[in-house]
Amino acid sequence: MKKTSPTDACRPRLAYQNARFLTSPAARTIRILSEYLDPQVSLRKAGVQNTVVFFGSARILPRDVATERLRKMESGKTPAPSETELQSARMAVEMSRYYEEARELAFLITRWSQQLNRGSGFLVVCSGGGPGIMEAANRGAVEAGGKSIGLNIMLPVEQSPNPHITPELAFTFHYFFMRKLWFAQPAKALIVFPGGFGTMDELWEFLTLVQTGKMGHRAAILLYGPEYWKRAVNFEWMRDSGTIDDADIALLHFASSPQEAFSILQERLKRDRTLRSAFARRFF
Repeated sequence: MKKTSPTDACRPRLAYQNARFLTSPAARTIRILSEYLDPQVSLRKAGVQNTVVFFGSARILPRDVATERLRKMESGKTPAPSETELQSARMAVEMSRYYEEARELAFLITRWSQQLNRGSGFLVVCSGGGPGIMEAANRGAVEAGGKSIGLNIMLPVEQSPNPHITPELAFTFHYFFMRKLWFAQPAKALIVFPGGFGTMDELWEFLTLVQTGKMGHRAAILLYGPEYWKRAVNFEWMRDSGTIDDADIALLHFASSPQEAFSILQERLKRDRTLRSAFARRFF
């Protein structure tokens, strides 16, 4: 056993090995910087060039799960559900179409990226790393044989990473704003499925960055499911009220099916000046 010399015993611990200091308020800047540098290194190592980001509710279930839950309620195999519970279960089955369609769309995008022969990291599906629409997006990308990114966040009620994220591209953030930075910085497109407060927050953040030119590039923004979005947010009323204008409305694209969304994204991405050379030999 190596003996500790008196000199070693008196030597102060190195600051970057001091866990108490690194988790203290004084070291907040270091923690923030770590949440920038760690993903940067990992994404570069994996060859990720651009991302297509999927946002949407964590509560939307896969079709088979939602259907089985409703079947059990209606068959009497569970304690008699209330009418409210039955209504909720029926709505979950209806909303589960978005899980399956997010999965299919992520598959189409990933397969298309592979066919371009620009490397496995040319267009990579990215999500918030949790369940629901996030899981569906990561799942579809992996089923197409591609990579998928998950940018998870520490919450009071822990959100576990879904099992379809490429292991070396699974990240967990403490700071929401650093997570949002990594959603935005490599993104060439944003696809927003029906969702709640978190989804709305992320949508408005992206819209503001694109509207004000703060992203450094103009990412395509696609709202999936106009039947949901046009009831949830009245963009036309905002325009008629003078709080936004036609140019702001034009930032948004709507799609009702995976194939329609895929076609819109193909067209928008082929017009992106930073990607034009990548598509030139195959499409122009």
